[in-house]
Amino acid sequence: MNSICVFCGSSSGFDEIYAKSAASLGHEIAKRGLRLIYGGGNVGIMGRLASIVLDEGGSVTGIIPEAIHKMVPHIEHAETIVVENMHSRKQKMHDLSDAFIALPGGIGTFEEILEAFTWSQLGFHQKPVALLNTKSYYSPLLMQLNHSVDQGFMKESHKDTLIVDEDPILLLDRMESYVPLTEDKWVK
Repeated sequence: MNSICVFCGSSSGFDEIYAKSAASLGHEIAKRGLRLIYGGGNVGIMGRLASIVLDEGGSVTGIIPEAIHKMVPHIEHAETIVVENMHSRKQKMHDLSDAFIALPGGIGTFEEILEAFTWSQLGFHQKPVALLNTKSYYSPLLMQLNHSVDQGFMKESHKDTLIVDEDPILLLDRMESYVPLTEDKWVK
């Protein structure tokens, strides 16, 4: 694992714990020599994360659609790749990343991490997909995934490939030791 894509909020949330957790993850990403791939802005916990990685001497690549690039502040000294639209942004993020993490965020963060998780389930990649469950932020989503298994819409083995932890260090440790599932989604 050389590069890690982090999907997260362009807002900071109401509790300082979200920014602190993003900073802890940023510190650990830099310490491990991983390249951060992220959304490209200097706003919310997204900006906090990228700033910490850079401040700690790490490498950061922001990928941002042209329309958003014109509207949001950017982080100096980070590589910035401007793409045409959100679809090409996600594809570029997936292409450059060896793993995916979601920090707390809104609907865009949900959509991005769930797409990475879907692609894993479909066998389009074998990269770890994880949730940093700060302050149990993702617990309602985990309940929904369990409900999906209970109702026969997802295999439990696929659900269990999602790595979840509230500690950034333990989360990255688990991601580094990830073994992809070899079970085919389409086989009953």
